[in-house]
Amino acid sequence: MLFIETRGNDGQHSASVPFSEAILSPMASFGGLYSPQTLPELTTDFLQAHVNSSYKQLAFSILSAFDVDINDEVLNEALALYDHFDDTSNPVPVVRVNDELYVSELYHGVTRAFKDMALQPFGVVLSSLAQQRNEQYLILAATSGDTGPAALETFKNRENVRVVCLYPDGGTSDVQRLQMVTEDADNLKVIGIKGSFDDAQNALKQLLSSTAFKHKLQQKNISLSAANSVNFGRIIFQIIYHIHSYLELVRQQVISLGDKIYLNVPCGNFGNALGGYYAWKAGLPVEKIIVASNSNNVLTDLISSGSYDLTQRDLIATTSPAMDILISSNVERILFDMFGAERTHELMQSLIEHKRYQLNEDELSTLQQHFVADFCDDESGKKYIKKAFDDGYLMDPHTATCFKAHDSCRDKPLKSIIYSTAEWTKFSPVIDNALTGHVDSHDIDALKSIAETANIKIPEVIQALFDKPVSQKTVVDKQNIEAEILAFLDQ
Repeated sequence: MLFIETRGNDGQHSASVPFSEAILSPMASFGGLYSPQTLPELTTDFLQAHVNSSYKQLAFSILSAFDVDINDEVLNEALALYDHFDDTSNPVPVVRVNDELYVSELYHGVTRAFKDMALQPFGVVLSSLAQQRNEQYLILAATSGDTGPAALETFKNRENVRVVCLYPDGGTSDVQRLQMVTEDADNLKVIGIKGSFDDAQNALKQLLSSTAFKHKLQQKNISLSAANSVNFGRIIFQIIYHIHSYLELVRQQVISLGDKIYLNVPCGNFGNALGGYYAWKAGLPVEKIIVASNSNNVLTDLISSGSYDLTQRDLIATTSPAMDILISSNVERILFDMFGAERTHELMQSLIEHKRYQLNEDELSTLQQHFVADFCDDESGKKYIKKAFDDGYLMDPHTATCFKAHDSCRDKPLKSIIYSTAEWTKFSPVIDNALTGHVDSHDIDALKSIAETANIKIPEVIQALFDKPVSQKTVVDKQNIEAEILAFLDQ
């Protein structure tokens, strides 16, 4: 399968590239992204054949259907990392909340967040490619809290790879920060940014597109790639769990094969929803994708009115910080798939130059055939956390936004799958406040309080963070990021 460019071709890039090239060099012409030229057909027969497959078997078949140019030995090594999740036989449990609502728990990996689903195997694939080519790679990651820990974990001590992770200083939970700043492998560098996630992501995109920066790396015999969902190597692994979760409902005899369902996704950078969209287009029976946002509800506005407008918006710090994003990169791949490269280039250029764009009526109608959206503010989210807990389910504040959207966005009595992206341990002060009324708890105190209230144990991997020494102490202004990265590479 080949990958093509969302904003068209500038004559400096290949018009199409194989999977390996798309993940090693993820930024395309005019600052665009790579998207699949076609999608495989995952027919009813394909789904039927995998009703009783393991997660790894399903994943291997989907990757084979995409015809990725990665050898089977590497793919199997990458997928074997799912054996280290909580349940080796089922790394993604789908849990019933009520007769119409099920939660796909994507957070049972090593960093307790859904980014492990994609980044654990992605690290093996990219490092293997670098070794096969005898090349050295710098992997950049920008994080609102979960990509960073997962990227650092998958790449630490891997051959031919060094990683720089950018995060907004003060913009993550304590646990997320500790997961990053306590990493001490020699090939990892963590840099706090005085700014927001959007600042960190913009810096990443600028460096990925910078000819001058790439030239400086070339002088050190280093190539450049990224671990964010601008890289399709992330997205391809996110398609898989949507299909797995559907088949879980079939296995649980909740639906029959062919029944349509709602996919309900908490959205920040839109990669999770994009994975569901590609699964749907490939053949998964979906009624609509419900896009849940927090008070940074730019996606709600886009899907409701066709307007993506940042002119009057400032980023709001919320209790679901992984969704505190105003520039959702993967929306671009949706626009490209629906409206083509020329229109996508036009819309993205308008966003860059004027901080806004507007879909026309036909475009909005097309978007709304696939997506519906709502948002949930912090106080409403805590009420949903408390109600769900009283009904027997413990969830984090990002998942709570989906419970609100579940109530407001469905127009048919079909089953819904909510994608829970983080364990309760990652955002414990918010959950503790929702359950007990405790205010301004430190993470460790909130973890203990929730554990006592819910009669559960704090996972050892989380508990141990509070005793590990901080080895990554760098915090810089945005303009100093490049210099800090180059200094790290010279060590």
